[in-house]
Amino acid sequence: MINFWSYKDEYKKYRNKFNTFFDQTLKSGQIFFGPNLKNFEYEFLKKYKSKYGVAVGSGTDALLISLMSINIKNGDEVITASNTAIPTISAIVNSGARPVLVDIKEDYLIDTDKIEKKITKKTKAIIPVHLYGKSCDMEKIIKISNKYKLSIIEDCAQSQGAKFNNKFVGTFGSLGCFSFYPTKILGGYGDGGFILTNNFKLYSNIKKIRFYGIDTIDKKNNFYNKYYANINGLNSRLDEINSKILNFKLSKIDKFILKRRNIAKIYDNELKNTGLKLPIINNNKFDVYHLYTVFHKKRDLIIKKLLKEKIQSRIIYPFPIHKMKAYSNFFKNEKYDISEINSKGIFSLPLYPELNIKDVKIICRKLKKILLSI
Repeated sequence: MINFWSYKDEYKKYRNKFNTFFDQTLKSGQIFFGPNLKNFEYEFLKKYKSKYGVAVGSGTDALLISLMSINIKNGDEVITASNTAIPTISAIVNSGARPVLVDIKEDYLIDTDKIEKKITKKTKAIIPVHLYGKSCDMEKIIKISNKYKLSIIEDCAQSQGAKFNNKFVGTFGSLGCFSFYPTKILGGYGDGGFILTNNFKLYSNIKKIRFYGIDTIDKKNNFYNKYYANINGLNSRLDEINSKILNFKLSKIDKFILKRRNIAKIYDNELKNTGLKLPIINNNKFDVYHLYTVFHKKRDLIIKKLLKEKIQSRIIYPFPIHKMKAYSNFFKNEKYDISEINSKGIFSLPLYPELNIKDVKIICRKLKKILLSI
């Protein structure tokens, strides 16, 4: 079976090193808020040239904490893409705000020409979702946010390392949110997330919110005041073991991304003119291919035939947000035509750094044969 994704080959490669990290951390006696976390936060900031950053418990937490840090409250509205993962919407709802959706373009990203029509007096922020390893058109989004004085919270869960006009995603807006879920570009062995910002006030708010609302340094006495909350907060911590692993993997992220891009090139060359709609390439964007997402009207049949050939694939995402029971009340009688069409035909092929090139070519050969037969 050619897996859609697997960490096992990576673990085999780095097993001794990871086990050493585990042993060293447990022997240190510090599981949270230790030197591994400080080192990782420092290196992450250095990599993405941002002034401030805070590691948190997950990418979902990163979004929610970011919304809380800009004082989003009940009755506010937050604009985002209609084609996104559930966590983007759940973070907005859990902050007390109402999610407002904008349909996507052919590249599966938010249609920036349709954003202004959705802005009201209640709109407080825009969350552009850099989906599938691709970057949104941040130039247009920044112009809109400046015009209406809106905060930008970038959802970079699937696009760490991607660039727009040679600048990293996550560094354009007020806040940039990342996920370290194992399948992500920089994946841990557990969960985790990160928030970037150049605003010290937001940074200060985020640090408090991630630890129950506690100001971790008591300025008067200069010690950890663990029992006094200044604001309402959460429990959202990245542990020392994952911090160590992530810092190690961060040093290799450019190599991981290069491998992803090389696999994507093989797919591009082998699968052109086959009837599949392939990922759109833009010269001003640097894609990192978290997913290699294609479209075909006979998607379900293709997936079944691939599975018979022992090749896994995934549909990301099969259900539009506005049609989910949990959120449909926010979007009564609303239609998002492109998102609905895509949800019926998109699917993603295996793509991760340890995927064998021989297997990539097998996937291409068997998929082309399937496409000719249907």
